[in-house]
Amino acid sequence: MSPTAAHLRTIALRWTDLQDALASTGTTAWPPAGRMSDYLNALDQADEELAEAARWQAAYNRQFLDRDPNQIGATRPPLRIAILDTMRTVEAALIATGDQVAAAVQRSPMTFAPRSWPATDRARRDQLARADSVDPRRWRFGGRHTAPHTALWLLARVQGTPGPFRPLPDREARLIANVAAEACERVERALDIAGRTATIAHPCPDCGGQLEMHGGAGVQPVARCTACGRTWTGLDTAA
Repeated sequence: MSPTAAHLRTIALRWTDLQDALASTGTTAWPPAGRMSDYLNALDQADEELAEAARWQAAYNRQFLDRDPNQIGATRPPLRIAILDTMRTVEAALIATGDQVAAAVQRSPMTFAPRSWPATDRARRDQLARADSVDPRRWRFGGRHTAPHTALWLLARVQGTPGPFRPLPDREARLIANVAAEACERVERALDIAGRTATIAHPCPDCGGQLEMHGGAGVQPVARCTACGRTWTGLDTAA
């Protein structure tokens, strides 16, 4: 399977996961806030300034994040905004790609027979024309398309599935490849099923080097100094 086909299949298959995650109470923030707090607490042992920052963060959490939902003021939104933004962005990009690809490859519907044709031939031709015009494989411009349907429609064009279509030109193939890769990356990032790396603003307490956090894809996040190699896993002692 080509990378483009794999990306499109992932989008289609993972869309229900996004819908399920939309109303959940999890978070897609990266680096994960709780894990970052663990790392910063560990670094606080070597840096009093970080300890002060942690105390300010704890005060903020008590005031704004742990508030009673019945209190007046801002509350957690009913939907996860990051997931919703991902779904809207991906769906819009796929549908726009579908419009452009269909304009390039979709054959016009068969015309109806001229009245000058014999009745039998005209009836047969008109029947074929009607069937061709409503072929479910056709892309409907301005139709109400969903992201999974569009991803599978684009997958069929990439794989050359038979239908009222001309062969996919190289330009449109590259377009699909680029959009599919970007959309798949957004979906995997939103669901936290892809490897992730983030830079931590605080320097290594041992050598002052740059700290990076690695995780995602179900792996426990780990912070590592790029200079001396020291690592932190939650509140574990440095390796």
